[in-house]
Amino acid sequence: MCSLGFARSLGFALIPLATCCIVANVLLFFPDGQMDFVKDDHLTKYVWFFMGIGGGGVAMFIPAITFLCMGKCANSCGTESCAMCGSVLAALLGLVGSGYCFFISAVALLNGPFCFTSLGWRSPFESDGPKYLFARERWSECIQPVHIVEWNVTLLSIMLGLSTLEFLICVVQIVSGLVNAVCRPCCYKQEYSLNA
Repeated sequence: MCSLGFARSLGFALIPLATCCIVANVLLFFPDGQMDFVKDDHLTKYVWFFMGIGGGGVAMFIPAITFLCMGKCANSCGTESCAMCGSVLAALLGLVGSGYCFFISAVALLNGPFCFTSLGWRSPFESDGPKYLFARERWSECIQPVHIVEWNVTLLSIMLGLSTLEFLICVVQIVSGLVNAVCRPCCYKQEYSLNA
């Protein structure tokens, strides 16, 4: 029963992380708090991959709900081991979602924002890799939206951190679920044989 409580606590931890990923991704659509850039399609292409909404957000609600409902699952399928196997499958889906969010956020961070420069709308840091992150004096190359580099770096870094935490929580649940699904029946068999 202890492992079910642990899984529920992991489910509760995933909900705010997933919600924050969704919010961070939605905010990327509105640099400088304006809708004009969305209407005119002046956003980085990576925003349209919905890494925070789909990968770090909605996909993470599936393992979160699964972890939270494991007590009911254990009652309906008869054993805690069966419920743990289900939680492992849900955690694997969570690994895929959080991994997707991490990967796309990292690529978007490395390529920099899409902004208006003296040469028009483009991604001025795309060929520089991560060097632009440490050259703050170059950030002024982006004229419009105002402070777009700071906006993207902050939100993408938040999504990187959140997706890392989501990934770790899913790994912990996979290990816990496998240990409980495999070892618990063996331990119970030994108890019965000792008591007999």
